[in-house]
Amino acid sequence: MVEVPEYLLKRAKEARERLERESSGQEPAASAAPAASSQQPPTPAVVSPAPGTPAGAASGSGKIPPHLLDRSRSAADRQAMPPAAAPPPAPPAAPPPAGITPTGPGGHTQRLLTVVKSGSIQDVKAKPSDKVHVWPHLLLVEFVAALLVTAFLLVFSIFVNAPLLELANVNETPNPSKAPWYFLGLQELLTMFHPMVAGVTIPGIALFLLILTPYIDRNKENAPEKRKFAVSLMTIHLMFWAVLVIIGSFFRGPGFNFIFPWQAGLFFDF
Repeated sequence: MVEVPEYLLKRAKEARERLERESSGQEPAASAAPAASSQQPPTPAVVSPAPGTPAGAASGSGKIPPHLLDRSRSAADRQAMPPAAAPPPAPPAAPPPAGITPTGPGGHTQRLLTVVKSGSIQDVKAKPSDKVHVWPHLLLVEFVAALLVTAFLLVFSIFVNAPLLELANVNETPNPSKAPWYFLGLQELLTMFHPMVAGVTIPGIALFLLILTPYIDRNKENAPEKRKFAVSLMTIHLMFWAVLVIIGSFFRGPGFNFIFPWQAGLFFDF
């Protein structure tokens, strides 16, 4: 709540006391007369026509305002003319009847209640924000990173040969026959479940749960330590797939049977 300044409270108190004195008739007439005269508009002084002004222009009531006639006089004429007589004092104002609210100039009844501070009506956008635009802040960094990775792979491929095997023989199937490492998780599931379950049901359920994750987790925080549900779900997904890939790579031998690599050897080509 905005505090009312002290000088406004003092001014309102004086006006309230003055109205109470006027309504009760305790204030003398002599003191009421100047107050009333100050509220009455001043009576314009009678202005005589300037020298050389046509009589018709001066006698035309209301056609030439007095302040225009006064402006047309020369400085010498204004110094020679006697000072205007002061208007007679106005009669004291009668107190307002009971039940009628006293009004100010022009019939206005508004009063100044308080002073509104600038901070409540001005929208100052000076608060720090940790958000930036995608372009150019994010996309520019990603584009530069993609260029650096591409240049590194190009130079690396020139000096290091890829570990390729001999040409494939269609008449001979290697034993064990393993899929690439990124498909070894599915191949490992095929050894445990029916092909329909291992190839369609389990991957489909996993993808469906990942799709529903943004609708289940409504947390809007950006800090990883405050996104426990999302971090836990992604960790479980990665660990489940990583375990299947490791088993298929190092613990499967001839016939895709389970072996211990430190006993039967390593059946995996890097």
